[in-house]
Amino acid sequence: MIVMIDSSALRGKKAAYCTLGCKLNFAETATFAKKLEEMGVHAIKKGERADLCLINTCSVTEVADHKCRQAIHRMVRQHPGAFVVVTGCYAQLSSKEVSQIEGVDLVLGSNEKARLTQYLVEAFSQRGEGHLHRYHSVKTKDIKDFQPSCSRGNRTRYFLKVQDGCNYYCTYCTIPYARGNSRNPSIAALVEQAREAAREGGQEIVLTGVNIGDFGRTTGERFIDLVKALDGVEGISRFRISSLEPDLCDDELIDFCATSRAFMPHFHIPLQSGSNEVLRLMHRRYDTALFADKVHHIKERMPWAFIGVDVMVGCRGELPEYFDDTYHFLESLPVTQLHVFPYSERPGTAALRIPYVVDEAEKKRRSKLLLELSDQKTEAFYAAHRGREAEVLFEKAPAGKAMHGFTRNYVRVELSPGEARAEYDNQLKRVKLGDFNADHTALWVEAIL
Repeated sequence: MIVMIDSSALRGKKAAYCTLGCKLNFAETATFAKKLEEMGVHAIKKGERADLCLINTCSVTEVADHKCRQAIHRMVRQHPGAFVVVTGCYAQLSSKEVSQIEGVDLVLGSNEKARLTQYLVEAFSQRGEGHLHRYHSVKTKDIKDFQPSCSRGNRTRYFLKVQDGCNYYCTYCTIPYARGNSRNPSIAALVEQAREAAREGGQEIVLTGVNIGDFGRTTGERFIDLVKALDGVEGISRFRISSLEPDLCDDELIDFCATSRAFMPHFHIPLQSGSNEVLRLMHRRYDTALFADKVHHIKERMPWAFIGVDVMVGCRGELPEYFDDTYHFLESLPVTQLHVFPYSERPGTAALRIPYVVDEAEKKRRSKLLLELSDQKTEAFYAAHRGREAEVLFEKAPAGKAMHGFTRNYVRVELSPGEARAEYDNQLKRVKLGDFNADHTALWVEAIL
């Protein structure tokens, strides 16, 4: 039982924030920061020392775990004497171990972070001398709470958390253990959050979650109905759907996005492997035929759509010929960009029972091949837009620096420092696209129309 304590003990304190991992984590951290600001806690400025440190962690790979530990140690060093709170996936999976790290006061698992401010107020008031090393987490099956979040990132876009948790239990993944089973708020609640973002001046909202296509398990609603409801929110010019499982990317959704007012021709669909044999070992819920069908349907309805794809290399069971299948499959598809992840073994996962192991050197070789393929596909996609007109949502740039933004279909554009204007921030502008910039990461704006 949590005892409510007067939050005045936190008033006037300064906080430092560190976020690792996915966009969902960044959205959640922004929500925590907003709540603390309402309690009188302000984010530190450069060079200031914090009274409170909040670290929101990731545990998707062994490397992620290592980065989390490094981040905790760094925050403790940089802010001696600060009250240190750790939450997120790594905090859920390794609560006790994290709590024992020198300088850590409070560790909150996935269920408890929904009430982070309550736990924080209680613990902060009881700290006294020395660190508390206190941790709170429940078993995966008991993770029920949903932490609402609709927060502006450090750029123009807002991130609206529509779902949390996952019921898929793929053999390589710890996320269901870290975040619990799939759950969501109501469509009505999410529409109201989107309207609030519009009132704050938001132009673009990204729908985030762990498995957002699974929306509705809690409320009995459908993801397509959520999309239709959000499309009617006045003031929001653009919605983007983050990662969407192939088996949940149904044709009705694709067809709606093709004609919708505000949902952009931009999809991110995790493949993980282009080998049906490997997909079966992973316990994925689709095959390559279904994935290809979804990609082709998107392109038929939205020829200029940007399609990003997650792909994992070097997982257990990925024989050389299976990787070749993946490479040739991706090579054949009209996708735009590949997000390549080397497989990382996670304790307690079913994948550890698969006998064939790919060594680290071979993982690197396979990753390099797919990254090169990704570069080729992205550059070809960008090149096809040269000389075209497009609507761009610009993002604020430091004085004297180039300004950037994105087209409806997620082509990054660059406006020279001489032409950048502060008033363009968070504004939609019609432009003519030119050639590549110096590092081929964007297309120059040839003219503002």
